[in-house]
Amino acid sequence: MALSKKQGIAIGVIAAAVVAVVGVGVSIGLTRPADAIAAPEPSASASNAPAEWVHTDAVPEAVAALKASGFTPIEPGKLTVAVGAFVPPLSYVPEGETLPSGTEPNIGSLIAEGLGLEYNPVVVAWADWPLGIQSGKYDLITANVTVTEERKELYDFASYRQDLLGFAVRADSSIAKIETADDISGLKIVVGSGTNQEKVLLNWNEELVAAGKAPADLQYYDDTAAATLALLSGRVDATFGPNATAAWAARDTGETKIVGVVPGGYPLQADIAAGTKKGNGLVEPVQIVLNDLIANGTYAEVLKAWNLTSEGIETSQINPPGLPKS
Repeated sequence: MALSKKQGIAIGVIAAAVVAVVGVGVSIGLTRPADAIAAPEPSASASNAPAEWVHTDAVPEAVAALKASGFTPIEPGKLTVAVGAFVPPLSYVPEGETLPSGTEPNIGSLIAEGLGLEYNPVVVAWADWPLGIQSGKYDLITANVTVTEERKELYDFASYRQDLLGFAVRADSSIAKIETADDISGLKIVVGSGTNQEKVLLNWNEELVAAGKAPADLQYYDDTAAATLALLSGRVDATFGPNATAAWAARDTGETKIVGVVPGGYPLQADIAAGTKKGNGLVEPVQIVLNDLIANGTYAEVLKAWNLTSEGIETSQINPPGLPKS
């Protein structure tokens, strides 16, 4: 495992771009917390983002498994990986660069290297990846995809992260934790309308009211900058959105902190996974690479660099239990 490929990083508008996403549920699809929806490619990048791209060596067991699987890459010698270009830390294009950086592209590149193939990323809109995988346009997708029972009918998955939602408060807030309904009683919390996290808060409010306690005051903002200002100025107590973006904002700006996380499919746990066309033989070699990365510490290095250690898993699973059909 080696480090190289310096990423162009510039101080810019990332605080607004990321914290705003945490606040009101735009740009990264808070209506589907683990499903990154395509947005215009941001040119902003983080002032203290990881400066290096993490690499690994080919994994002999995975290379052998790939050869035995009968899987044929779309382009010989390459792994064509569908990735997004949304916001840090998941996937974004750093200023001065042309290819996406972030956890998702780096996981995709590590898988390719572990398989002994050249990493061939293709930036795709969220709506385009399912047909692209099915039609053979892309070999694999690593773009914050949640495993669901419905998706498992068409795709094979190898898990590599937990899907979590996070509560963020001001760095100097006296709020130490938000983990249960009692913890939100009386608080003003920014949440996206129609999102999974709104459902969580509405259910918790029902519990509070039934127990004779004050519910949380849910705050909805159409303007992301206003939502961010509301949190930092103390007009609201917390925001509730995808943990990945909330954790990155906390690390990048130092103005917020994470005080609690819940599963993205609350009350059910959801997994983020690399996806490929069902039955094509690729998923087993991919899982071997991912488990090798976990075992040798490379996986932990990637998560730590992007402040996503809380979303780590102990082992990659093939087609783990997915969120149920709606």
